[in-house]
Amino acid sequence: MPQPDPSIFPLSAILNASFPFLLGRNIAPFLSGGLALADGRIAGKDFTPPIPGTARLDATGCVVLPGFIDLHIHGSAGHDTMDATPQSLSAISAFLARHGVTAFTPTTMTAPHPPTLAAVQNVAAAMAHPLPGAAILGVHLEGPYISPHFPGAQAKADIRPPNLAEFAELVAAGPVKLITLAPEQPGADALIDAALDAGVRVLIGHSAATYEQTIAGFEAGVSQATHTFNAMTGLHHRQPGVVGAVLTDDLVYAQLIADTIHVHPAAMAVLARCKGPDRLLLITDAIRATGMPAGEYELGGQPVFVREGQCRLADGTLAGSILTMESALQHFLATTAWPLERAWPVTSRTPAAALGIGNEYGSLAPGYRADLVVLDGALEVVATIVGGRLVYLRGGEEGRLGQ
Repeated sequence: MPQPDPSIFPLSAILNASFPFLLGRNIAPFLSGGLALADGRIAGKDFTPPIPGTARLDATGCVVLPGFIDLHIHGSAGHDTMDATPQSLSAISAFLARHGVTAFTPTTMTAPHPPTLAAVQNVAAAMAHPLPGAAILGVHLEGPYISPHFPGAQAKADIRPPNLAEFAELVAAGPVKLITLAPEQPGADALIDAALDAGVRVLIGHSAATYEQTIAGFEAGVSQATHTFNAMTGLHHRQPGVVGAVLTDDLVYAQLIADTIHVHPAAMAVLARCKGPDRLLLITDAIRATGMPAGEYELGGQPVFVREGQCRLADGTLAGSILTMESALQHFLATTAWPLERAWPVTSRTPAAALGIGNEYGSLAPGYRADLVVLDGALEVVATIVGGRLVYLRGGEEGRLGQ
C-alpha cells in the first residue's frame, strides 16, 4: 500500500492498546489504555475519549512499545551509508520504518578518508530535511582505527593507526555520535580522549585486546562493545579477553546481533544473563542486501554473497546481516525465554541510554518523543510512528485509522 503522508496523519491518540509504562527504572505490567500525542511528544496516558476531530489509531489487540533504535546498521533495501547519497539514506529510512525502527545511526565501514568524510557529510545534509521513515540520530564510525588481527568484513588494507587530525575533520563534518575502535592500538588513548571531548561515545570492537587492556579501555572511557563475541578476543578461562571483560563489567553496554548466525543461542543467553535488559542492546549490522533477494552484493568495496539468510565474503567471513529489528527481538525472546515485558528495553530504552539520549527516547512517558511501534501478537509490525507522525501502516490495517 502507499505509505501515509506524515502531513496527513499526525496522530493525537493511540487507543485500546497495551503498553509498558515506566515507574522510575521499574517496568510496570503491560497496561491497557490510550496515549495522547501532541507536537511530536507523548502528552499523557489513558486518553479516552479522544478530542473530537483529532486523528487516532486504534491499536486493539496489539502491543505498543517505544520505537526500535538501531545503533549499528550499514544499509538495507539495496542502499548503504557509504553510498553517500541522499537517496540512499531516504530509502534506508523508509525501509527501517516498515520494521519498527524509529531512529538509527548510519554506520560507516573502514575505508580511505575521503569516502568516509563524504558519508559523514551526507548524513549531516540528510538530517537537515525530513526523512520518510526512521530518523537519523548521528553517525556511527566503525573503524578505521581497528585491529588488523580482527578485521572481520572490514577491508584490511584500509585499517590504519588512530589519526587525530583525520578524526577531527570527521567530527567537524557532521554529527559523529559513536566510534568503534581497538583500544589496544598505539595512539588509541589519545583518540579516546579526543572522542570523549567531542561528545562521541567510544566502543570496543574489531579488537585483539587482552582482558587487562580492555578493562583499561573501559577505565579510559570506552562504554560499549560492538557486536559482542564477533571480531574480538573470546572468553578463555585463563585468557578472558574482550568478551570476558564485557561480561564482567556491569556498566558497559553490549551490542548483540540476535540472528542466531553471528552468535550461538546459548552464548546469547549467557550474554543476556550477564548484562540484563539495562546493558544489552540489539542491533542488526544490516547491509544493503537486507530486504533484497539472495545474490551478490557489496560491502566496503568487497563482494558479499547472500545465501540461506547468511552474508559472507568470498573466503567465508561473515559480513553483516540481513536481520531486521522485529526479527531480532523475536529471536532474542525465543533464546532467552524472557517475557516481552522484561525484554523490550533492549530494542529502545537501552540503546537510547547507551547513546546518552535516554531522557528523550526509549520510553512511553509524558514528554518523551512520540516514537512508537505497534506490534501484533506475533510481534510483527502493524504501524510505526515517528515524532507523532504515522510513517508506516501495514496493508489491510487501514480500518484502524479514524477521527
